[in-house]
Amino acid sequence: MPHRPILLLTLLGLGTVGAATVVLVLSPSGAGPPHVVWWLFLVILPVLLMTMILIGRPWAAMVCVAYGTIGLALDLATVISVVGGREHNLTLTLSLMSGIANFALIVFGGRAFWAALGGPRPPESRPPSPPSPSSS
Repeated sequence: MPHRPILLLTLLGLGTVGAATVVLVLSPSGAGPPHVVWWLFLVILPVLLMTMILIGRPWAAMVCVAYGTIGLALDLATVISVVGGREHNLTLTLSLMSGIANFALIVFGGRAFWAALGGPRPPESRPPSPPSPSSS
């Protein structure tokens, strides 16, 4: 996979931003129910995608594109609601960081998947043989 390091770093960044979002924004006081679904989506899923990319599964790049698309939509909705309301600057900062990482995940995941579709190319055909000297 040609963009493996970029995908791994982007997913690592998304997992870190996701953990910070769950800990600092969704449950700032530490009280309340654990946000299991958010932990699964924001932290565990990027770790699983990193594992699949390290194993070398070509379909993982397309899953990265789908994950990045959903994440970017959520980030845009969050940014719009934060700008329109009176929420924390931390929420806006984390959403912008996550949105940039999700956009990069879409671009480089798509490129990696497109490259994986190409596969190995067949060998080039040889040029024709020159005419033999005895034929003239």
